[in-house]
Amino acid sequence: MTTALFHEIDNTPRDYAWGLVDGVAHVRGTAPTGRKEAELWLGAHPSAPSRITGDAPWATLDAWERETGATLPFLLKVLCAAEPLSLQAHPSTTQAEEGFARENTLGIPLDAPHRTYRDPHAKPELIVALHDGFEALCGFRSAADVQADLGVLADQIDGDSDASGALATWRQHLTGADGIRSAFLWLLSGDDSLPALVSAVTEVAGRDSRFALLARIAEAHPADPGILGALMLQHLTLRAGEALWLPAGNIHAYLRGSGIELMGPSDNVMRGGLTGKHIDTTELDRVLDAHEGGDARLVPEVVSDGIRVFRPAGRGTPDDPGFELFAVQSDGELALAGPAIALATDGEFELASGDERIAMPRGRAALISHAAAVRITGAGQLFIAAG
Repeated sequence: MTTALFHEIDNTPRDYAWGLVDGVAHVRGTAPTGRKEAELWLGAHPSAPSRITGDAPWATLDAWERETGATLPFLLKVLCAAEPLSLQAHPSTTQAEEGFARENTLGIPLDAPHRTYRDPHAKPELIVALHDGFEALCGFRSAADVQADLGVLADQIDGDSDASGALATWRQHLTGADGIRSAFLWLLSGDDSLPALVSAVTEVAGRDSRFALLARIAEAHPADPGILGALMLQHLTLRAGEALWLPAGNIHAYLRGSGIELMGPSDNVMRGGLTGKHIDTTELDRVLDAHEGGDARLVPEVVSDGIRVFRPAGRGTPDDPGFELFAVQSDGELALAGPAIALATDGEFELASGDERIAMPRGRAALISHAAAVRITGAGQLFIAAG
């Protein structure tokens, strides 16, 4: 069996409805397809394992894992959003293990639309913006700030008794001991008064620039209660190279833009609106972190002049996500402790270790199959996901 360190890999972009036409092709510098390209998965996840190209004894990365006993504790993605994704949160490892076992016991098929836990793994994630203007909703605003906006809305929908009554209920939920959680979950409750409130708020948002974001979200997801939920979340806009860290329980939704996303190798998503998919309010309540405020931006550490690393909180603890992301712009060297995946998004690089080497022009992705000291030469933008 080959002991080669470097293997070129590839995959087919996923065409989710919120994807950007030619999004992945634009990031990789490849020929346009004219189709929506929402995500490119680089990893061993069984739902869409990467293909190994060239001469190798394995066709895909999940086969490589099975046959070698190696594991990738992460999934690397190119994400390209033209429209808002669903409001969502992800479980911790303990929550995922318990939920997966529970739904197995209930006999819910893994591919059932109403299944919540599709594997026993956590899905913490970080995302690095590739261009200026990447937008996301991430974490809750303070109850006081939300109340202030609801006061403005109350003045503008005063003539609509049904909507005004629902708005008063929303504000009342916010005043409780766990007001943020209570108010957010009430918006997902299916209460009969919610459609009138969504309609009234959408109408206000269409003429009041203070709520322009809600109007934009409503264009993609008309009549969805998640429009109201978005008002409770922090709206962040990233510059190229800035990152967000989204641990278990964080409620978030990417709105538009392209980024490099690194996450646990999981497909466990608890949705809370802006989607036609299954919403499990009970399970969302179990995993939701309803703390107010906090800055989700992840500041990188400097490795060398040309290399930075995005290292999430929790490294070396029970909450360790098991991964980190290196952003390389010029020559350097990395001592990798295990398998890794590299992706070039700009310029041209070469990776070398001992007598082995692989060219990394823009758009190429590669598996680094085991621990090694890797020399990097070139200039541009190269990302390396490592455990």
